[in-house]
Amino acid sequence: MTYHDKLSGIDLRSEIDRLRKERNAVILAHYYQKPELQDIADFVGDSLDLSRKAQATEADVIAFCGVRFMAETAKILSPQKIVILPDMDAGCSLEDSCPPDQFAAFRAAHPDHIALTYINCSAEVKALSDVIVTSSSAEAILAKIPLDQKIIFGPDRNLGGYLARKTGRDMLLWPGVCIVHEAFSETELLKLRTQHPDAPIAAHPECPAVILDHADYVGSTRGILEYANAMPGDTLIVATEPHIIHQMEKAMPHKRFIGAPGADGNCNCNICPYMALNTMEKLYVALRDLEPRIEMEEGLRLRAKKSLDAMLAMAGGTVGQGDLGPAKVTGD
Repeated sequence: MTYHDKLSGIDLRSEIDRLRKERNAVILAHYYQKPELQDIADFVGDSLDLSRKAQATEADVIAFCGVRFMAETAKILSPQKIVILPDMDAGCSLEDSCPPDQFAAFRAAHPDHIALTYINCSAEVKALSDVIVTSSSAEAILAKIPLDQKIIFGPDRNLGGYLARKTGRDMLLWPGVCIVHEAFSETELLKLRTQHPDAPIAAHPECPAVILDHADYVGSTRGILEYANAMPGDTLIVATEPHIIHQMEKAMPHKRFIGAPGADGNCNCNICPYMALNTMEKLYVALRDLEPRIEMEEGLRLRAKKSLDAMLAMAGGTVGQGDLGPAKVTGD
């Protein structure tokens, strides 16, 4: 008997709504979640913006439909709340690429560098970092760091490389990548652009440089949504995890959104396998049992929060804005 079969006959949507009220829970869904999870959520958005919105509520429980580092961030900001994740195996290739012990050794080998670390990392790596950045805050933070200050940027070498090319800053890059954004094919993207020559391309900065070089806009998921709304045309090619298109189609039904293709010529290979682990069934069970639950030792939480607080102090106004700007960046 499958997991789904065991819950057959249950009206999941009404039961989730019932449990949300009983538990005084807020449900968060990242833009990369399945449409049904986005539609039942109280808030849909970027990871840090979601955690901050949950922090501002009176909820006792945060149900985070996303991946583990996102739920950890919610716990860091809201230690008094119960934080549940529908599937604890929902990890992140960027987080996996940066084990805390290896990052600590790397930092120790470069004592004159400060660590700017992308939010897609574990709480342990956040605790080892000086400033956490998001794709929307990174450029503003870099502008406030003295030019002679040496910088480690991790764990995403694509985002770090993009920022280095755009700002001219020389940074020591940790070699991590997002498996979703690495899957895009330049050859297939160019074929698609030939078919839609008037359609701009919007790309997430986790994409490799060969994809970003063709983008008319580079920004976070929130930024891509805002670009889609503001662009004058009616067709947009989207180079990020394709579930964001659900929000685009809801907000702009008169426009057409085409997911950028992978090497096989379609966007299916660009669906995040970690995000896909969350389901309505698992969300129901998590709210029913208040498990799996994010637990964190207080010392670790405070060390991780320090790097998040540094980001909010330096660029708090950019969080959730998503805009890295129109960009045609060339170079390696």
